[in-house]
Amino acid sequence: MPRVLFVDDDPHTQGRIKQALEHMFTVRCASSLEEARRCLLEEPPDLLICEIVLGNENGLDLCRFVRDQSSLRHLPVMILSSQMTVQDKIAGFAAGADDYVVKPVDARHLAARLRLLLRIKQLELRNQD
Repeated sequence: MPRVLFVDDDPHTQGRIKQALEHMFTVRCASSLEEARRCLLEEPPDLLICEIVLGNENGLDLCRFVRDQSSLRHLPVMILSSQMTVQDKIAGFAAGADDYVVKPVDARHLAARLRLLLRIKQLELRNQD
């Protein structure tokens, strides 16, 4: 199963997303940028889902971190956030996100978007060969 790293500081949201995706993905959760960076470097996932607001931290910094790492540069990144203004979305894409989904989200919609990101990644890798 594809591996997903979900970064959100709310344990309830972590549990909900993990439960919604666990039949299609292996989901690992992180609550902070430091924990997320460690997870990304120790065992890179196939997909990253990140909230923008992480207490005093900003999930966009994690997007930038991913894009700056040569080993993670092609990792699909989805922002899943309650921040919904056009400016928030533009900032997410500018930081390196591949997709931006607003909470609350239907589990089927989320899974479909993640499958799409995986397909795009597979096509990109195939084209590099």
